[in-house]
Amino acid sequence: MASHQTRLDQAQKAVLEASQKVQGTPYRLGYHIMAPAHWINDPNGLIQWNGEYHVFYQHHPYSPKGGPIHWGHMKSKDLVYWEHLPIALAPGEEYDKSGCFSGSAVDHNGKLTLIYTGHVNTDSEKDEFIEYQCIAESTDGIHFEKHPNNPVISEPPENGSPHFRDPKVWKHGEKWYMVLGNQVDQLGNVILYESANLVDWEYKGDIARSTGKMGYMFECPDFFELDRKHILLFSPQGIEPEGDLYQNLYQNGYYVGEFSYDTKKFDYGDFIELDKGFDFYAGQSFLDDKGRRIVLGWMSMWESQMPEQEYGWAGAMTIPREIKLNEHNKLVMTPVEELKKLRGEHQALNGMMISEIHRLSTIKGQCLEINAEFSLKGCSAKRFGINIRTSEDRQEKTTIYYDQDSQKVTVDRNHSGTGDGGVRRSVLDRKGQETIKFHLFIDRSSIEVFMNDGDTVMTARIYPDPSSVFVELFSEDGEVQLLNLDAWEVTDIWG
Repeated sequence: MASHQTRLDQAQKAVLEASQKVQGTPYRLGYHIMAPAHWINDPNGLIQWNGEYHVFYQHHPYSPKGGPIHWGHMKSKDLVYWEHLPIALAPGEEYDKSGCFSGSAVDHNGKLTLIYTGHVNTDSEKDEFIEYQCIAESTDGIHFEKHPNNPVISEPPENGSPHFRDPKVWKHGEKWYMVLGNQVDQLGNVILYESANLVDWEYKGDIARSTGKMGYMFECPDFFELDRKHILLFSPQGIEPEGDLYQNLYQNGYYVGEFSYDTKKFDYGDFIELDKGFDFYAGQSFLDDKGRRIVLGWMSMWESQMPEQEYGWAGAMTIPREIKLNEHNKLVMTPVEELKKLRGEHQALNGMMISEIHRLSTIKGQCLEINAEFSLKGCSAKRFGINIRTSEDRQEKTTIYYDQDSQKVTVDRNHSGTGDGGVRRSVLDRKGQETIKFHLFIDRSSIEVFMNDGDTVMTARIYPDPSSVFVELFSEDGEVQLLNLDAWEVTDIWG
């Protein structure tokens, strides 16, 4: 069997060769985290280490479709401009020969330490497999060696199933803790382990469990403290749609509650979806040296069309978002402040009445940031909002609007080009506000919508023609006042 370094070198060579062919292809994003080429999914190992931000990601370096998963790697000094680093982990050992699945990263005695799931297929036709928990270490933050004691957890708890993956590790006091996604009796749960040294782990029971409504598997758990509450962020699979809720194949959301390190019990409330759009999965967070809790999600969804695969790549991460807990124990997400560095040419509008469709003559493009605020005072429009990536003939567009009667915000991508269509809606908590704020990040094949300072966030991949660059404001069945609009061209960091 080839050594780990040989496998890494082969993977790196393959993805670099493929990267020459994806440059400048349609849909290639301008300011989002992507692999140099080929497939990526979950964000992994998010950490600020030695003053730099590191993002690892699930990566197949040999194809734009999934395959034996490696860990891709990049870093940044500012969360804005990213540098591709060599692939960090390649599968091939007895305990990870079918894939190095999702996990996390910590600083352990000055070493950048990755904790991941080793996946081993035992019968692919019957979907039978074994999953192990493993670690790898680096002194330079670039080159990683798998630990000689791997796997550090070699089997699930007695009542658990082989679905036993995605370790998130953190330190509290003198002890290390790990949460893992698991399945018991065809129901999802999150289990807890404790360790003094990252190598020897003791099972401490489950902290959250599906009673049936919450589906058959909890993936990618993330457990952290925020404003004196504990948050369990995770990705349940198998929740049935309910009205406007749970419309994606799989969800990503959270519980807010109280956790005791003494009893190892977590008392929590109802499940809340974190991003109400189409394309946000496996969200992971980390704490930076400014005290911010920052989250990234995989900006795609399993079993969705991915038109970019035709051009040799697939998948991306959302922009980095700061999460905070509001007075209603709800997480709000806002773009990190540093993204303002990407702002280029600026255009502004003020005090305009919108009574039908109004195309903006000077604001257009494939990569834009738009901030618009509408007044609800005297608003007679039933609906109002913004069309982005609109074609000359208006046949192609992505529509974001607010409906006064239902008090819901909608993202409609039924006319967004190739790829999947569909509509996502979410109630917007106005909290007595007299304005509605739209904050949009548009990037060649994506739109991220932050409504009312992050109260509601909706993410979608869209695949319009490159010539569909127009922006329109509109109202239906009445008029609305635009108080102000600011738009910026956004720098292409990969250009």
